[in-house]
Amino acid sequence: MTTPDFSTLNQGNIVAFIGDIFDRCGDAEYLGEPVTMEQHMLQGATLAERNGLPEDIIVGALLHDIGHFTSEFGTFAMDDTEDRFHEEAGARVLARFFPPVIVDCVRYHVAAKRYLCATRPDYFNRLSEASIHSLHLQGGPMSAEEVQAFERNPNLEKIVQVRYLDEASKDPDMETPDYWHFAPMVQRIVDQTLAADSASATAS
Repeated sequence: MTTPDFSTLNQGNIVAFIGDIFDRCGDAEYLGEPVTMEQHMLQGATLAERNGLPEDIIVGALLHDIGHFTSEFGTFAMDDTEDRFHEEAGARVLARFFPPVIVDCVRYHVAAKRYLCATRPDYFNRLSEASIHSLHLQGGPMSAEEVQAFERNPNLEKIVQVRYLDEASKDPDMETPDYWHFAPMVQRIVDQTLAADSASATAS
């Protein structure tokens, strides 16, 4: 798989670009789970919205697995023998347009699984067969040193929230709105982020 060219992305087209990914690729199989990639990500965002969680959590859940579509390493499969680092691929695409908390929810949602398996033993029981398989490829539960380092992330609480939504979003019977329901929220966050970045650059 060749790396897509993201150099043309800007404030005016990033939201539509993501929507096009959902429209074209959303029916792809989600890692051996009983839902598609689109269903999985929309379920996370819908659960967050229904529970009155803040917009950064909703959008973080919506986009947490976007790297499965954008990664030059391709998509995870149950017969994989090494990790493909989809979380880093997704974070690199989003970092220009979204605030650090959302980028961290994408970049560290895999690390959060490892963290929760190390610090909350009952969390492992929530994992599906596919999630357990990928956990082994991703390094297994964190070591004590890794836990200490991870807990220094200022966005830890929201990263963990998105991780719980990730694991809860695998219901083949759940109905959700489509991506375009969330698109105005995504655009609002992009606009706020770039306005803040512009103001900061002007002030400096």
